Amino acid sequence: MDSKGLVESTRDDLPEAKKRYAHEHECCVTLAEAIRSIKATILIGTSTIPKSFTQDVIEGMAENTAHPLIFPYSNPTSKSECSAEEAYTWTNGKCIFASGSPFPPLTLNGKLYTPGQGNNVFIFPAMGLAILAANPTHIPDEAFIVAAHALAAQVRAQDFATGLIYPPMKDIRESSMHVAAAITQYFHDAGLAREPLPDNIGDHVRAIAWKPIY
Repeated sequence: MDSKGLVESTRDDLPEAKKRYAHEHECCVTLAEAIRSIKATILIGTSTIPKSFTQDVIEGMAENTAHPLIFPYSNPTSKSECSAEEAYTWTNGKCIFASGSPFPPLTLNGKLYTPGQGNNVFIFPAMGLAILAANPTHIPDEAFIVAAHALAAQVRAQDFATGLIYPPMKDIRESSMHVAAAITQYFHDAGLAREPLPDNIGDHVRAIAWKPIY
């Protein structure tokens, strides 16, 4: 969706950058209309238009799938497309939620939900550490896929049960070490590393990680 409606192939106002994403679909002017027509199951907000994920929009997502993914990623909080409370309330707690801005935990129908924050802090520092550890010739897109899988592996069943799809922020340093080790291993396996392979990659990335202690 853009400001003029669904990005679809019959529109003659699409710039080249949008044409590759155009749906073979009839015109839909509103987001709620498009969600119900296309049967969308994942909703990502990068519009910086606050409250654009209205109750009608969120309920439409819940009609299409048992566990809709609702990701209002615009920040700061004043620009968020919806709040965690709204997303959970309007889907009766069934959505999988992450946001660009932090939202506090909430209780709905006696269950505690802990909203996750989709933030580059989970990937970028670990990527930088892996680059320092391996000194790769270049950084393919695949390195970020490896990082994403390594990050997801850090989410425990008890985390997911409370609504988290990222590791708890309190464990960010430990999860970063795991992600950095996985990326470093990838650089070596792909023949991109210019540093020698250490005896233990996990120990190596921990040894070279900066510790903010003076």
